Amino acid sequence: MSNRVEISGLSVDRALYELIDSEVAPGTGVDSATFWQAFADIHQQLGPKNRQLLDLRDELQAKLDAWHKNHFGRIDAAQYKAYLEEIGYLVPELDDFQVTTPNVDAEVGAIAGPQLVVPVDNSRYALNAANARWYSLYDALYGTDIIPELEGCKRTAKYNPVRGQQVIRYVRDFLDHAVPLAVGSHSYVVKYQVSSGKLVAVMGDGSKTELGWRECFAGYRGDPDEPSALLFRHNNLHIELLIGEGYYIGQGDLANIYDVRIEAAITTIMDCEDSVAAVDAEDKVRVYRNWLGLMRGDLKTTVMRGDEAMERSLNADPEFISPQGENFSLPGRSLMFVRNVGTHMYTDAVTCDGKEVPETFLDAMVTSLAAKHDLLGNGDFRNSRTGSVYIVKPKMHGPDEVAAAVELFAAVEQALGIEAGALKIGIMDEERRTTVNLKECIRAASDRVVFINTGFLDRTGDEIHTSMEADAMIPKNEIKNSRWLLAYEDWNVDIGLETGLPGHGQIGKGMWAAPDNMAAMMEQKIAHPRAGASTAWVPSAVAACLHAMHYHQVDVDTRQHALARSGRASLDDILTIPVLDGRKIKESELIRELENNAQGILGYVVRWIEQGVGCSKVPDISDVNLMEDRATLRISSQHIANWLHHGITTQEQVRKVFEKMAEIVDRQNAGDPEYRNMAPDFDSSIAFQGALDLVFKGLEFPNGYTEFVLHPRRREFKASIRR
Repeated sequence: MSNRVEISGLSVDRALYELIDSEVAPGTGVDSATFWQAFADIHQQLGPKNRQLLDLRDELQAKLDAWHKNHFGRIDAAQYKAYLEEIGYLVPELDDFQVTTPNVDAEVGAIAGPQLVVPVDNSRYALNAANARWYSLYDALYGTDIIPELEGCKRTAKYNPVRGQQVIRYVRDFLDHAVPLAVGSHSYVVKYQVSSGKLVAVMGDGSKTELGWRECFAGYRGDPDEPSALLFRHNNLHIELLIGEGYYIGQGDLANIYDVRIEAAITTIMDCEDSVAAVDAEDKVRVYRNWLGLMRGDLKTTVMRGDEAMERSLNADPEFISPQGENFSLPGRSLMFVRNVGTHMYTDAVTCDGKEVPETFLDAMVTSLAAKHDLLGNGDFRNSRTGSVYIVKPKMHGPDEVAAAVELFAAVEQALGIEAGALKIGIMDEERRTTVNLKECIRAASDRVVFINTGFLDRTGDEIHTSMEADAMIPKNEIKNSRWLLAYEDWNVDIGLETGLPGHGQIGKGMWAAPDNMAAMMEQKIAHPRAGASTAWVPSAVAACLHAMHYHQVDVDTRQHALARSGRASLDDILTIPVLDGRKIKESELIRELENNAQGILGYVVRWIEQGVGCSKVPDISDVNLMEDRATLRISSQHIANWLHHGITTQEQVRKVFEKMAEIVDRQNAGDPEYRNMAPDFDSSIAFQGALDLVFKGLEFPNGYTEFVLHPRRREFKASIRR
């Protein structure tokens, strides 16, 4: 039997065809023959435009390269801006408008809170993220460095009651801020009761008090005199106190509170893109099957805890009794987005006339058909309660590409019998041409847009590649505080507020990359809600739980109203290229920069190519674990490529640094039985050679995208282990 199926003028990988035919399509009202004919029609209609948009990227880049070469070392800001307008890189900004996206869920339009991003090809990660809507604040604090490991308060193999008491004290302080009592502190409550629809707190001296803000009391479970759970609402987020016989942290609690759970990951992006290593039909089938399981609500996986096998599945909705005595439930799972691949990706999972098709077309069709199960209520759970499918579109360059995505979504809706406008779009503000034209990008999707965000890594990678010929760039860490980046972060929020996104969509900020450094996260990431962002990315359920406290500390809605009156950031600042401008790099500074970049590249690439791991904790040069995905790779490889191009370093020096760092990465992975050393036989290591390609060929690949190296190298490795 052939491993391809010929249908509607297409050649489809058999495993993918069978997935659609026997798993995705049944129950949607769309059979597989209709699906593939519709796909063929969309490819014929929109395929040429997709290629034209990619050609335009290359044309603009060539024009920018030529301009920078002709003006090397003497860039006049006004001339530069005028040239961007002349070539159509910077488009005219039209009249003011307001976003009108209808039928958005509260998690998108009304609730400010953390957002997880996880690889959807890993079922355990996907389920953990979906279930991270509610998380134990006790557990999150006990297991992280938020509680200092002072004498007697260390994390030990067995439960440490001294540390547990510090956790309880921390949480009581949090409750006093978020849901304060009218008199006194939650620390002195010995019993909670519900009386006449009000919460009554009994203090240690027998006195009673109520909540300072009565509207914060949202519900309970159990007997009003002896409730088993209490529910509070603050800043549109919920806090749940679980009451009963204590265990571990809750042992000996004055009020018998054995746990405090808070709404944590309000939304989650199930990622088909930067955090997955999906290079062929086999990989795409795994990606699509997991997304289907999430949309039908039947995804399950088995997790081993020691010798014990535990089955994981989606959490049910928690139920409560309102203060008025009515039963109700709250969402038990994070609202799920799906991130499709970018416009530049093509796949041989489906071919037409022997040529690969745009993978973003395939993603849009398959993920939307899978989501139709949710729209039809085919499963036990609902993701969207308003009939929407939330699709994040990455790496779009400017308004024309956003408009093309909108056209694709409309075609998919018509093909699959989905209500017009149900497919919503998240715009990743991670490419320079999108940033400088953000208002017009939002306009192009004004009745579908539900999300914009910023991201240092990809955005900086594109900044470097776009201005590759301008000059050598400043060191990577300095870019974080550079003029253009600070303006970019403010600009994104300013444009989102100006176009009326609140109430219709999220304004987001980027990832906290150090999942083990939660104390630092709590100090720094509060800046995101203070900046007016309604969501921000976090690397784990624990981080989501802790970051959620920031949204109790900062009322984002109030903050956005204040910022809306302050005016925009400066476009001129955003167009300021972060070049060295004649500054000399010291040898010690050069080596440090090369080693940091090379070690990060190798640590990520070796797992991507040889193990198919698209997102993981990778130790940096100081053995600090950092969450890495392809965005990290893009910035690091482009930075070295830029310094090579401008003579700051040499290929020989870079190669020696990579060989040195490979030995360190080998040591860091010594405990992994599946790991293959790169040193000392560097020439035979596919991963090592792929890492060098990213740097030495970094100028060749469009926009510095790493997929053009990673995908063929991963295929090469998969073929080598099958021989």
